[in-house]
Amino acid sequence: MTNGPVFRFAPSPNGALHLGHALSAIVTFELAQKMGGRFLLRIEDIDLERCRPELEAQMLDDLAWLGLTWEEPVRRQSEHFESYTRALTKLDGMDLLYPCFASRKEIAAHAVAGQNDPDGAPLYPGLHKELSSTEATTRKRASEPFALRLDMDKAIETARAMSPGPLTFGEFNPHNGEIKTMPAEPDRWGDAVIARKDVPTSYHLAVVTDDARQGVTHVTRGQDLFAATDIHRLLQVLLEVPEPLYHHHALLRDEAGRKLSKSHKDQSLASLRAGGASPEDIRFLAGLTKP
Repeated sequence: MTNGPVFRFAPSPNGALHLGHALSAIVTFELAQKMGGRFLLRIEDIDLERCRPELEAQMLDDLAWLGLTWEEPVRRQSEHFESYTRALTKLDGMDLLYPCFASRKEIAAHAVAGQNDPDGAPLYPGLHKELSSTEATTRKRASEPFALRLDMDKAIETARAMSPGPLTFGEFNPHNGEIKTMPAEPDRWGDAVIARKDVPTSYHLAVVTDDARQGVTHVTRGQDLFAATDIHRLLQVLLEVPEPLYHHHALLRDEAGRKLSKSHKDQSLASLRAGGASPEDIRFLAGLTKP
């Protein structure tokens, strides 16, 4: 096993990999090689309804075709819910979580118009935040689905007590090694969901827990996840786990300026391969090489 920095690429098998994924995977892999570090592959499959084994198999095949290699075993989030439950227990013991039974429709109906989180979703209006423990218990016993939300104000106050000073993260430049100190602003997310209604975790909690468990030192991901670092840094302080460095690379966009996305059915690596594209063609299309 190679000593040094640890990088990871963490796709979700809920659709086919496209050029944007190829860009992120190759950038991460080559940075690990350049810095004499390790490259890990993690499958982020907490969405048990949308993530499927055949999509994961296609992902692994596409990445190997691109020339990427990774350490085994591959970590699959769906196999580690107990890790996330332990993290939830710690946060709950700090009195930072509360159950929310509201549906997306109810949240949207009560949200203040124009107040959105960084992802564009209506900012949570505080429904059920003041729910009595008796009512919450009654609704849980009735098997009413609920998410666990982070009491953001209390969480920030607790984090400041644990680690005085401003909450920040280091954004590294892979070209010159410069590290900029960036402010983390988790309050702009409101009382974020930390555990979904269907599984005992969320993207935010699982990522932070896994990065710590796997010893990840450098997180390389797209600019669309820049704001998510706010919550990740907050959780790292609260859970008392190490802080990695971050690099948020530019996104690939189409002619209209829209980022490439699974949800928009952008052309997959598999279809490009079937059409005769080579790995070097993919590097060119992803903007990693010049003609």
